[in-house]
Amino acid sequence: MAKIDYKKELKHLYRPPAAKAEIVDVPQMNFAMIDGAGDPNTTQAFQEAIDALYGLSYTLKFMVKKGDPEIDYGVLPLEGLWWAEDMAQFSTENKENWKWTLMIMQPEFITVKLFTEAVKQVGEKKNPAALQKIRFESFTEGKAAQIMHIGPFSEEGPTIKKLHDFIKAEGCRLSGKHHEIYLSDIRRSAPEKWKTIIRQPMR
Repeated sequence: MAKIDYKKELKHLYRPPAAKAEIVDVPQMNFAMIDGAGDPNTTQAFQEAIDALYGLSYTLKFMVKKGDPEIDYGVLPLEGLWWAEDMAQFSTENKENWKWTLMIMQPEFITVKLFTEAVKQVGEKKNPAALQKIRFESFTEGKAAQIMHIGPFSEEGPTIKKLHDFIKAEGCRLSGKHHEIYLSDIRRSAPEKWKTIIRQPMR
């Protein structure tokens, strides 16, 4: 059986254009999630969360394939929800008060039982620092606007403004948390080629 590529199967969610924003309806999906706070560039907990989420997600992938060799899939990209208690203070100039949820979407056949067993296995092998902070939870975003940003994270400002202006032009308002989906491996590609989906729920 060919490997399942969820980014292709859900291309309306994972392949937005870079030239203009578009509206999508994001269904309920299951995620492995970790909550945290602080500047992602300096907070150790941020990197610990990434390590734990990927360790668990790859363990789940191999557990599924071992149980049924006919099922194989690519691990989904890292995603982040970003906000502050006072959104007026949510700015790139001061990231210390940022709050975040890092998460990786899990296929529909991943169950609570599989998740619990994977946590146990990862704990016995590597036991990353943030492992016990991971939870398995469904998340429904609903109606949202999204756009592709190409380039370093520090240059997202104009893309975010374009997205927000689009939502207002549609006669809607921003609702929920700023959402980013990281399609590029920043360890292996140049910053000017990084691809990040910027998504914003709207009402």
